[in-house]
Amino acid sequence: MSTYLQIDKLCKHFGQFTALKNISLAINKGEFICFLGPSGCGKTTLLRAIAGMDIASSGHIIQDGKDTTFLAPEKRDFGIVFQSYALFPNLTVSENIALGLRNQGKSHKTASDIVTYWLELIGLPDSGEKYPSQLSGGQQQRIALARALALSPGLLLLDEPLSALDAKVRTHLRDEICQLQRKLGITTIMVTHDQEEALSMADRIVVMNHGIIEQVGTPEEIYQKPASRFVAEFVGSMNFIDASVVSDDKIRIGETLLPSPNEHLNRGQRIELGLRPEDIHFTDNNQQSASSIPVQVEDLEFQGTYVRANCRLQGYNPAKNIKVDVPIRELRRLAIKEGHFLFLNITQQYTHIFKAQ
Repeated sequence: MSTYLQIDKLCKHFGQFTALKNISLAINKGEFICFLGPSGCGKTTLLRAIAGMDIASSGHIIQDGKDTTFLAPEKRDFGIVFQSYALFPNLTVSENIALGLRNQGKSHKTASDIVTYWLELIGLPDSGEKYPSQLSGGQQQRIALARALALSPGLLLLDEPLSALDAKVRTHLRDEICQLQRKLGITTIMVTHDQEEALSMADRIVVMNHGIIEQVGTPEEIYQKPASRFVAEFVGSMNFIDASVVSDDKIRIGETLLPSPNEHLNRGQRIELGLRPEDIHFTDNNQQSASSIPVQVEDLEFQGTYVRANCRLQGYNPAKNIKVDVPIRELRRLAIKEGHFLFLNITQQYTHIFKAQ
């Protein structure tokens, strides 16, 4: 795969505040990348640096072999879609899409043909003569997308494009954007704080925190092999349990000794185990095994296909709760009820180990 966008040791300062610290990243041609992270982590600043709206303090951005680090936005090759649609309310839908084409010097006929093509492609062929205020939020966002893509940019930038829409429209538009991106093969970067959005849309996710990149990987890698405690906590649901290493092959959780999940741990070390709620299960016949810990079920939350059991670890001071996702079939088979004392089985394969906080 050929690299389309290369970011090298990029820094951005706003006065005393450092928004981006030494960001390096290579994005392949045709890839769909998500910048994911909490508010203030630097993801939008990085997108704006790529677009030239916030000029980088140092470092380099190379797009398609051309150094664009300090170029003005209009000298760069990208289309951008914002959260707020940013359509001109006094122009019709057709005029909104055609504006950039006319600025590029395209004839009235050519611009009109391109507009017709894009209105067809986004499923709004009869909306050309309407004004933005006559359309729903989801329709306006499609128009904003068509306007960005009509200019045939090499790079599509999406700044939280779905966050202003309601859940159902958002899911629908998410699928449409993915299909469109694959059909066009356009290199796309989307900023989002919504992990579900990133996991379902991206080829690769760039998880950011405090102006640095914590991890880059496929959705599966980010979810199943988090590189840091921050990634483990931010993406999906994760239980963190304090433990201490008592010997070469044993760790202690509360008053329970368990086999060590990793042979490279040192005696006396304090660690945290990271366990996804779906990776823990109750033991059959409520029997204690070598790798199980005693818990009491405090309450059960119905989630449709599964129930989330909130359990309290026994022999653990101060009190510690742990979430377990139990498939409905399993719940019926084990007849789990609130207040029950049970044993939780911890599989080494799905246990993540972090240094104690």
